[in-house]
Amino acid sequence: MSWWSPARLRLLLVLVIADLLLWLAVSHTDAAASAAPQGARVVAEEKVGDRLVDLTLDSPALGRTAKVRLLTPDGWADRKPGRTWPTLYLLVGGDGNHKAWTEDYDSGIQDLRQLRDVLVVMPEMPLFGFYTDWFNNGRGGPPAVETFHLREMLPLLERGYGAGTRRAAAGESQGGFGALSYAGRHPGLFRAVASYSGFVHPLRHPHAVRAGMTYLGLDWTSLWGDPVEQRANWQAHDPYYLAARLRGTPVHLSSGDGTAGVLDPPGTPADPDIPGLEDPAEPFPEDAISPTETLMERESRAVAARLSALGAPVTTHFYAGTHSPAYWAREFHRSLPMLLKSLRR
Repeated sequence: MSWWSPARLRLLLVLVIADLLLWLAVSHTDAAASAAPQGARVVAEEKVGDRLVDLTLDSPALGRTAKVRLLTPDGWADRKPGRTWPTLYLLVGGDGNHKAWTEDYDSGIQDLRQLRDVLVVMPEMPLFGFYTDWFNNGRGGPPAVETFHLREMLPLLERGYGAGTRRAAAGESQGGFGALSYAGRHPGLFRAVASYSGFVHPLRHPHAVRAGMTYLGLDWTSLWGDPVEQRANWQAHDPYYLAARLRGTPVHLSSGDGTAGVLDPPGTPADPDIPGLEDPAEPFPEDAISPTETLMERESRAVAARLSALGAPVTTHFYAGTHSPAYWAREFHRSLPMLLKSLRR
């Protein structure tokens, strides 16, 4: 069969149309974010610890106030107008708790000398917000999480709180998705990104999105719509399909396999049973006690393979372990040299 046979021409046409739809979806959401309502402002500032400051932002994108925690660098309290620092954005998982990286993960970030000359930003996210401007059956509107983070919070921090334009991002679970999705949707925004147990390929497991959101009493199609009817919108946010836009950004991916690992105490209980989490066509291993982490490993490996095939600068660490903070703190320390190198070059 010749290369220009009707069958191959049809295949080529399908691929071109798929790429065009993805480009249009990403461009549409970028334009929508740029046109987002203005008026976000800082309404409160509270010192909550040595070098720790909590900001309260009034956010039109979320339709409410939201918190952002800062781990401030040396000299920040006495900064002069225009003084900035390299900025590391640390993103949290589905519960959206802005305190998690300093209170729940035992990461020790407050004591790291490597972060004395870096501003660390830890923003809140709505429950299961998935770092996304929600589809809401085509209506849009709150919660517009991406708009809150990138069109409201980020400019405010860069205008008045010392955040610089040398940026890196890292996160756990949905936070890992957020780091890669934001970087892919906005090339050049971050100099490097890292994902720890990240939900980085949701279109591979739409049933897991459905199961998790239904378990929490949320309408799962409000996020990106139906994965068949609104497939282009899912792809426009999914790091696997944004891989080509990540080729210039160093990426680190890590995840456990869902079995008990060295940081899981003896007798670690299994994850809660979430109906519909398992795909019968891709069952969980019999010894998996953290099925969520098994899914995260499968997604992280798929994205890593895609990035490698494109020649992108990707590093990985896969291990036995569960979906738990002890591993996220360890993997943060493991990837920190790469993140800091990007900020200081």
